[in-house]
Amino acid sequence: MIVAQNRKMALMKINDLTTPDLILDRPRMVANVQKMIDKADSMGVALRPHLKTAKSARVAQHLTDNSRFGITVSTLKEAEYFADNGAKDILYGVGIAPGRLDQAAALLERGVDLKIILDTEDAAQAVARHGAPFQVLIEIDCGDNRAGIAPDSDELISIAAIIAAAPNSTLRGVMTHAGHSYGVNSIAQFEQVAEDERLAVVAAADRLRHAGHTIDMVSAGSTPTALFTRNTEGLTELRAGVYVFFDLDQQSRGACERENIALSVLATVIGHNKGAGKILLDTGGLALSKDTGAKTFRPEVGYGEVCHAETAEPYPDLYVTSVSQEHGHVKVRDSSDFDALPIGTKVRILPNHACMTAAAYNSYAIVEGDRITDRWDRVNGW
Repeated sequence: MIVAQNRKMALMKINDLTTPDLILDRPRMVANVQKMIDKADSMGVALRPHLKTAKSARVAQHLTDNSRFGITVSTLKEAEYFADNGAKDILYGVGIAPGRLDQAAALLERGVDLKIILDTEDAAQAVARHGAPFQVLIEIDCGDNRAGIAPDSDELISIAAIIAAAPNSTLRGVMTHAGHSYGVNSIAQFEQVAEDERLAVVAAADRLRHAGHTIDMVSAGSTPTALFTRNTEGLTELRAGVYVFFDLDQQSRGACERENIALSVLATVIGHNKGAGKILLDTGGLALSKDTGAKTFRPEVGYGEVCHAETAEPYPDLYVTSVSQEHGHVKVRDSSDFDALPIGTKVRILPNHACMTAAAYNSYAIVEGDRITDRWDRVNGW
């Protein structure tokens, strides 16, 4: 049955798909993944890819170099899914809530080498009271101002002391995320943020060691800093996620080129509103997301770039300029755009934020050239 389905799929082309659909260009993805693996290997650190972007066991096989590396997840549902598919070394990369501890402990009971993170004394005390053998990393704020504590804060030492005194839990190390790397758009700036990130998390690790704690994990990363860091001294691993697919947000700030973007959404032209000067697609906010992350450096992009379905080459100056729930609106340049994109034409939309766009779909249509070669599942929800 599976062989027959695969043979049938191999005969399909992109234009045979029903829209909206999520397209994954496998050769582009493989090239993106290998670039990051080569980077980590050249810097002498492990790679711990973040699966919050892909959320797919088939993609994870590539990202982990066939399980050579551990993984990072953003939900415990992801952790359960990847554990079901053979993953053992998992970092749950979101601050643990007390109400999640039983769910995390159940993964430990299954033999999963799960690490959790926290950044408050209250969370540390909840972990200590629970009694399960949790492995803990303290989250450090390296300038993103989202989560974590300053590397020179008193709380760093007090949190470590709580975990160290707990009967079963173990302090494994520290981690940080340079989310502010998404606010700059030059390689020199990426390199500086990467160094700031490294210095912050290494300083925290050094303080904890000086206080008598054994620290064997010093984890840092974002896609721009992992790709462009020039110094990993003191780090044990790099984490990154969106590099597997890239997107217009990354392209707009120089972290990749358009030809590196492996993810797109297949859409169909469903209307010509000539009075309003726009083409309508069947991909609105639910199919593309309402993320406009590329607008800082590419304000023309809107909600995505319109490309040829077969080649993913862009139609010049055509973007999804606005969205409603099920409609994408493409402002035309002149009447020739209506002629170029008649009703029923399939197009591909390059997304602003791959993670947000992919979240609307349960699977990927895998393409090589213009042919559909497979269908890979993904997990959603919490």
